[in-house]
Amino acid sequence: MADQFDVIIIGSGPGGYVTAIRASQLGFKTAIVERAELGGICLNWGCIPTKALLKSGEVYEQLDHLKDYGLAVEKRGFDFEAVVQRSRKVAAQLNSGVTFLMKKHKIEVVEGSARLEKGAPAPTVVVGSRKLTAKHVILATGARARTIPAIGLEPDGERVWTYREALVPKSAPKSLVVVGSGAIGMEFASFYRALGSEVTVVEMMPRILPVEDEEVSKAAHKAFEKRGIKFRVPANVKKLSKHKNGVSLEIEAGGKSEVLDADVAIVAVGIVGNVEDLGLEALGVKVEKTHVVTDAHGATGVAGLYAIGDVAGPPWLAHKASHEGVHCIEHIAGLKPTNLTAPIPGCTYTTPQVASVGLTEAQAKEQGLEPKVGRFPFRVNGKAIAAGETDGFVKTIFDGKTGALIGAHMIGHEVTEMIQGFALAMTLEATEAELQATVFPHPTMSEAMHEAALDAYGRVLHI
Repeated sequence: MADQFDVIIIGSGPGGYVTAIRASQLGFKTAIVERAELGGICLNWGCIPTKALLKSGEVYEQLDHLKDYGLAVEKRGFDFEAVVQRSRKVAAQLNSGVTFLMKKHKIEVVEGSARLEKGAPAPTVVVGSRKLTAKHVILATGARARTIPAIGLEPDGERVWTYREALVPKSAPKSLVVVGSGAIGMEFASFYRALGSEVTVVEMMPRILPVEDEEVSKAAHKAFEKRGIKFRVPANVKKLSKHKNGVSLEIEAGGKSEVLDADVAIVAVGIVGNVEDLGLEALGVKVEKTHVVTDAHGATGVAGLYAIGDVAGPPWLAHKASHEGVHCIEHIAGLKPTNLTAPIPGCTYTTPQVASVGLTEAQAKEQGLEPKVGRFPFRVNGKAIAAGETDGFVKTIFDGKTGALIGAHMIGHEVTEMIQGFALAMTLEATEAELQATVFPHPTMSEAMHEAALDAYGRVLHI
């Protein structure tokens, strides 16, 4: 009886452990299987420790501008080992928090790698010598960095890194090449540049941060170049070679070949789902492009088996995984939760930060909509001027026929803390009239959100 549960969750990242907590709240006897650390990649090797590193880099970089604030320091420097150790302590603190939550909610934590076997009413979960049975099994195994061994883009822990190696190096490289300009690649480029590394980013798409609105992408490119980050866009990596002094990347850009030399290369060319060695093929689970195919509630088509989060496909975001997990278990419980149709915000924690939710202007036009677009720059926002953070802007996109807010895009200081306002507005199906009637506090950078909504309809006040 000890190995019989109502729900078993495989993987304890933000999707898995949140699902386990909600399952326990709903009265299910719950177990969670984890082969490494509680909290998964996000908490231990992703979202959280990278933000700790980025904060250290941001503070250090701000020391260059103390004179602008009437301040001065006698000596400027950093202890790289201490910077890394601080990020590890932050991750460890949150790992302990998840451990506490599992105990609080009486969730059994099973350590080890899981494999599925045929069973009823759901597949049997085999972990070592134990066979765990449940009415429902939820896969939350996440994803890992994509590599391309054929051209040398494969981590070795020394000269070629993924995000994991980039989090805990012994020292900051004097030079590095980042392959891929998505959120992960640009965050590491931003951090290492803040500490003085020479950074070059190679991107095969026509522009960096390719999922973002084109205006934001172009503004980010200029802002990063101003900080000294170099770009090769668009460019294809033909081959990466390692030697005793570093790496050499053969790239092709604009029909011309070039060799980039650096101490280290960081590979950030996407992710692949963790679907191997789970026994999915024998069960008949459908997998496409390394991701488990599910319906709107996470069901895989195999009785009693569900999948959520990164392993179930894009967008590969921790908050999406958590919401998918809660939706899945509430559906299992018969609560009829609202479908996951609400827009999911995305954030990039570089300097400057980038945040967005909903459609880009181009996507709106592609869908046949008639977008009304508003913009407001931080350079004329009172709080931004007082704080010395005037770079960037807010862009809003409304449906010209209905007035519904269908997209919002930002670049600037701490915009990742502001995007939730637009996400909430879109979830509540706010129109331009409701946003324009909303009272925003003064002085705040969030006033730029209000002004951008006004600007879309020719009512902007401060420009």
